[in-house]
Amino acid sequence: MEAVSLRISGKEIPFYKAVLDPAFGIRTVLTNSPWTFVALWLKRRKQSEALFYWGQAQQFYNASSGLPMESAPLLLYYSFMNAAKALLAAKSVPFDPHHGVRAHNMGRAGAKKNLNNEGIKIMPKGVLPSLSLYFQESETECIHSVREILFNLGFVHRTYCLTYTSQAEMFLPIKNCGYVFDPVSKVVFFQAQLSKDVAHIRLANRLPASLIPDPETGRLAIRSSVSIPWSKPSNPTKDELNKLTVLHRSLRMDVQYIAGSQTLWYVKTMTRRPRRLLRYSPTLVLAAMHRLSEICRYRPIELSSYLDGPHTWLLSEFLSMSPKQFLDEIASEITGHQFLVPNVRSPT
Repeated sequence: MEAVSLRISGKEIPFYKAVLDPAFGIRTVLTNSPWTFVALWLKRRKQSEALFYWGQAQQFYNASSGLPMESAPLLLYYSFMNAAKALLAAKSVPFDPHHGVRAHNMGRAGAKKNLNNEGIKIMPKGVLPSLSLYFQESETECIHSVREILFNLGFVHRTYCLTYTSQAEMFLPIKNCGYVFDPVSKVVFFQAQLSKDVAHIRLANRLPASLIPDPETGRLAIRSSVSIPWSKPSNPTKDELNKLTVLHRSLRMDVQYIAGSQTLWYVKTMTRRPRRLLRYSPTLVLAAMHRLSEICRYRPIELSSYLDGPHTWLLSEFLSMSPKQFLDEIASEITGHQFLVPNVRSPT
């Protein structure tokens, strides 16, 4: 018998955006912006501190609207940092109020500045390391270049590969992601199909340990390497949902998404250069935006030269796409909900 989709109260359980506490079985939130929904969600739960930071994040975000790229990083960074504070406060994660990240020159003395030697160093205390702690990141290196960070962000990865033309893509597009129930073995596992335009040569060698080619459906599908015991395809028990939450958390580092009118999912495959960082998108976005905000403040002429140079498209895509991506991820993490733009349907 074929595996069937997992359901709660008759509704299929999709693959959720939230990493730690996805609200399985809750209806998707349809909105053009998560600001109001998250504010109301925090207010109903009397999360006054988180609500204050969320409001500040929105104010900085609104102030950044319409600014040129040479000025936007400063306000966007403070918007992102306050959104991160809102998440930490909502989840009762203690944090030092300082940034927790600083510039780190990765080039030789006197060398020309570029994205390879524009580095950041994550400090032991501060907002950014607390965000990393919340996500339970296992990355041991605390120094990263801006180029390395951008390579590890799925929402600008295609732009990265078109900027650095010799770079092989690390993110493979997948579709029909979700959890399925095997009625024979009575287990649940993650399953997805690879997009048709993906090259399948040596796919098994590129997959992270959490994923394997699906032996039942052929080379066009993958599944989680781990499954969990399950009694029936609908109306799971509390213990089963707890096990699903653990399985989901183990997969979300390797299965990441791009926010938009439709959620696009990707597998973050194995690679050597640049390094595949064991960090989640919000941590990386906050770190990169911090570096750009400092260049914006202290070296504005150099920022202008970056934006006029060979990396113009990559940096402009990061600055234009990161707000929607970062805020969608933080909103999903705070509430556990899925957010989608209304009145947009997938083609049938």
